[in-house]
Amino acid sequence: MAITMLTEENFDTEVMNSDKTVLVDFYADWCGPCKMQSPIVDEIDSERDDVKVCKINIDQQPGLAMRFGVMSIPTIMVVKNGETTFKEPGLMQKRDLVKLL
Repeated sequence: MAITMLTEENFDTEVMNSDKTVLVDFYADWCGPCKMQSPIVDEIDSERDDVKVCKINIDQQPGLAMRFGVMSIPTIMVVKNGETTFKEPGLMQKRDLVKLL
């Protein structure tokens, strides 16, 4: 699957109304730990058809960062059936992300 870039316009459709579990990666291009998180998130996207992987560039979508109280990046959020089941800042290892899904 292809990673979906989220905006305020498509967030509810792509995430809250998704029939799949959604992994959301809040990031910024200038963020070193985000650059380390990105290949892990990309790998999950390529391996899991049952999960929708999305990214939010907080510099381009500050309203979404504010909506979800994202104060530091990277922040990973998991949404299942329209409910946020996990949201935590910091670099996460693949094995820990897979456990959340």
